[in-house]
Amino acid sequence: MRRALRLLPIPFSIALALPAWAADEKPVSYALCPVEDPIPAFDGAPAAVAPQDQAARRQQIQLLPTEIFGDRQEGTSSTTTYQGDVVLTRGDQFLRADNLRLDQEQGTYTADGNVRYQDAGIRVIAKRASGNQDQDTHNIEQVQYQLMARRGNGIADSIHMAGPEGQLLGSTYTTCDPHDPAWHRWYLRAREIDINTDEGFATAHHATVRIGKVPVLYAPWFRFPIDDRRQTGLLYPSVGLSGKNGFDYEQPIYLNLAPNYDATLYPRYMSSRGILLGGEFRYLYHGGEGKLEGAWMSSDDLVRERADDYANALPGSGDEDIYGDPLQDKNRGFFRFRGHHDLDSIWQARADYSWISDSRYLEDNGGISSGDGVRYSVLTNTAGLYGRSRYWSARAEAQTYQLSDYTISEETLPYDALPRLSFRYDRPILDWLNVGMNTELTRFEHSDKDGGSRLDIKPYVSIPLRGPSWFVEPGLAYRYTAYELDKDLADQLGGERSPTRSTPIATLDAGLYFDRDTSWGGTPFLQTLEPRLYYLNVPYREQSNLPLFDTRMMTFSYGQLFRDNRFSSADRQTDANQLTLALTSRSIRQTDGLEKFNVSLGQILYFEDSNVVLDSSQEPIRNGKSAWVADSNYMPSDRWTLGASYQYDANNSRADLISFRSRYLIGSDGVVNLSYRYRRDVLKQADFSFLYPINPVWSLVGRYYYSFQDNKTLEAIAGVQWDSCCLAVRLVGRHYVRNREGDQDNQLQVEFVLKGLSSIGKDTDKNLRRSILGYYRDDLYLVPPSVTAPNVDDSDETSSAPF
Repeated sequence: MRRALRLLPIPFSIALALPAWAADEKPVSYALCPVEDPIPAFDGAPAAVAPQDQAARRQQIQLLPTEIFGDRQEGTSSTTTYQGDVVLTRGDQFLRADNLRLDQEQGTYTADGNVRYQDAGIRVIAKRASGNQDQDTHNIEQVQYQLMARRGNGIADSIHMAGPEGQLLGSTYTTCDPHDPAWHRWYLRAREIDINTDEGFATAHHATVRIGKVPVLYAPWFRFPIDDRRQTGLLYPSVGLSGKNGFDYEQPIYLNLAPNYDATLYPRYMSSRGILLGGEFRYLYHGGEGKLEGAWMSSDDLVRERADDYANALPGSGDEDIYGDPLQDKNRGFFRFRGHHDLDSIWQARADYSWISDSRYLEDNGGISSGDGVRYSVLTNTAGLYGRSRYWSARAEAQTYQLSDYTISEETLPYDALPRLSFRYDRPILDWLNVGMNTELTRFEHSDKDGGSRLDIKPYVSIPLRGPSWFVEPGLAYRYTAYELDKDLADQLGGERSPTRSTPIATLDAGLYFDRDTSWGGTPFLQTLEPRLYYLNVPYREQSNLPLFDTRMMTFSYGQLFRDNRFSSADRQTDANQLTLALTSRSIRQTDGLEKFNVSLGQILYFEDSNVVLDSSQEPIRNGKSAWVADSNYMPSDRWTLGASYQYDANNSRADLISFRSRYLIGSDGVVNLSYRYRRDVLKQADFSFLYPINPVWSLVGRYYYSFQDNKTLEAIAGVQWDSCCLAVRLVGRHYVRNREGDQDNQLQVEFVLKGLSSIGKDTDKNLRRSILGYYRDDLYLVPPSVTAPNVDDSDETSSAPF
């Protein structure tokens, strides 16, 4: 039987070795690349199929027959020579050459003259190929290759393979078009790459990354994976420069510990601060996963410099330590664990625990795993057991807090919940009858204050009556809340250690739907008119003898018009005799269902005073009318989006809230955002950001975020990006507020994006994506719910569920 020609290890090694080291997790665009392949398709080659696992491909191809054609054939039974346009095919493998000589007895082959090879992974042009099938050795000379599944291409002086092991000598790799000008291209060149396809790794010797003719990275030796198997080694470093950190260099080190867990170390040098050692550990198993991360600094020169500034500050200059800065310059760090374990299809155990060494750590280091600057005043730690079924949900959790804002005291921390047990049940008994119950039992503790226990039970029933153009849903609930207070706290509230509160809650939610067909500019629309009434009646109960464990006044909004309590938790239940009047109108394009315009307007009529308040510092709500609440959104075109919110207090003739937002999409990538936010006595800000493509190659980015109330720029960004087929360069300057004292800092970031390889320099995407909504176009439509979901206490949910 004639032995099949086996060239698979040669192209497979090229296809995997060079680009695997450079795997890039971020999606890249090759829109500026030419349509033509660097190596055109070969005439007569079979259509490429999707690449498969190496072992599976090898076994599959071994079972297929080999066909050889040529203009002339000569030789003996042991040695055969094919001449003149020789074509060999086996499955998706295709070999073409001017001459091919096979020695069946020795097991050798030689192909020369315009050698061309193609399979599912690669397309190759070479001068000569030879080898021994029995010894599984192969040599190929003067190689030019192109990867089929990606834009990778390059050359190699020669390739030597012996079974699973091999050498690539004088090899290059790039995703650039070889016909582009040199300064438009990057490439990786290695003097030698040693490959082991069975173990899945390669070792490069004297490797250089060049942009144009300029070397930007050199490694005398490094080891990297050539398949999906992870390998221990160095990852790409991060380099930056800022006024706070000085020169900033971080070198990640990846540790492949096992198939289901790994670790990464992050040694980091900051010239103005010192050395930081960070790391993370990840694990994954059937039914669960988790991540531990942390960092530690033995000493921090930033804190020492701040202490010297305090010591040298003149009295009354405003530079003194007025908040009690912890000034911890030794042993700074953080720790965080996040993980879950699925007990079964209903129950899950989850934990999210964080710890910081001092209350200024997050401010000085940009937050835990975020890098987004000052974000947290309090760290929340939770651990518990959670269950959910069709009609019920339950949890048993512990929740604690740690202060991460040095400008406030420990006494302002929320109470710890040790533990919190809750059960919620909601089920339709009949088509027109729903029953349910919310129950919670919590023990509250605080390091600086006395605590207590609270039981809150709220059974309810509702009757949802609905038709095609209307709905009416009356509801009735009964809320019972009981406490067991520590003695000192009870004494502060009047002396009763076991106060209780019980009150009925009655609601009526009703609405109508009117619609009509209309048209704008010849386009058919469905226009709706949706009036809605929501009546709430809750009798007054004296509650000044009840503590405030986890309750606050919720922000007034359109969603608040349809809630049965204006407080966030069970320590206060509003009294009410009120009616909400609301009206919504929508214009829906009938060709695709797009809502082009909507407007909602609402107000609460208070028939009686609402006397329940958080504490004596607040005034009750007098009978009369609430502020008008209006929300509207309009799309003048498929690229324009406008929105506005407005709250007007007619009783005092003043605006409580003004919000305006607009967005314009430019081409397939550009975006311009403009917004204005005003809330009386709280904030007054304007925010302008953009990604503006001047042409397919050049684009500008920027943001100007200004507080009129503080007369201060909160953040300013200006940058430029140059893009090509395979290379992008970003230069970004940033001016921002870096701490709660209002100190500002400047950053200059330069990043070279080698598409299909990685990036060199500081990661600019993180700041730009946070600052410019739509910098990643998908963020406008595919934002994860965990990011956008509002706090449960601030929900704008307007469904007709009464409780």
